[in-house]
Amino acid sequence: MSHVANVMISVEPDYRPAAEELSQWLQTSALRRGFGPGAVGWVGSLSETTGSDTRWGGGKHPECDVYAGALNHADLAGLVAHVERIVWAHPEFVQLFVMDQEQVYFRVWMFHGTRLRQFAPEGREEEVWPHG
Repeated sequence: MSHVANVMISVEPDYRPAAEELSQWLQTSALRRGFGPGAVGWVGSLSETTGSDTRWGGGKHPECDVYAGALNHADLAGLVAHVERIVWAHPEFVQLFVMDQEQVYFRVWMFHGTRLRQFAPEGREEEVWPHG
């Protein structure tokens, strides 16, 4: 059985190596949910969605780099912790978007000092569907 989470990260164009390192980590060393304590391995990867041929509408090219992927069995707390440990020249420009399988909107994470903080509220699904 799978457990899918949608993940996107928006970074400055100079951060391509860090985003690619994150994708490599997801392919080889990410913490895996549901496989026992300390289990690591492939949970997916991230692909750039903003290449030079990309248009999102409006006739202009995006002025950010966004990488996205549908991850399987990813330990999302471990993912957030790993993104927090990456050395970013300007961490305040990094935005991490995470939507777990049972969620219907992305949780937005941004740096506040040296720590990632979640800025989107938890539990909005329960407000709409209070009985699951």
